[in-house]
Amino acid sequence: MSHLSVVGEARPRGFRFTGWHFLAIIVGFFGVVIAVDVSFAVMAYRTFPGEVSVTPYEDGLLYNKKLAQIAAQEKLGWKAAAAAEPTAVVLLVEDAKGQPVRDLRISAKLERPATESGRINAAFKEVAAGRYEARVGGLAGAWDLTAEARDSAGHLFMAERRLTWP
Repeated sequence: MSHLSVVGEARPRGFRFTGWHFLAIIVGFFGVVIAVDVSFAVMAYRTFPGEVSVTPYEDGLLYNKKLAQIAAQEKLGWKAAAAAEPTAVVLLVEDAKGQPVRDLRISAKLERPATESGRINAAFKEVAAGRYEARVGGLAGAWDLTAEARDSAGHLFMAERRLTWP
């Protein structure tokens, strides 16, 4: 038997991969990628339109004021440490030289980290040089302390700490 075919005789042909097939695969691949990207962008835009605050200008002014207060506080050089005792919150305040800061007026609040319910305003009293205590009872778990201290000259010192009671 001869392997030669006669002219005009139909010869079965298999699949041939051509340039058109390659083009279809590339166009299909990038079409799927673009469709997924567009759908993610549309979903992201619908769920977050970009507005974080309804008063962005005022928020910017408050932020600038806070930055100025932080710079003044760093210049002051005071340091604070806070501790959670069984029935009290203790705040120790020292100046830049490590000396206790006396006669401060301290206003503070305790808040739960994950919720706004249960806010407690704490009244601090100086019990020793640079040691201030606020009596709080029955606290358990984590609480965020935000304290503002002023001396007789009007210097403002702010401190934020997370305290944990058993």
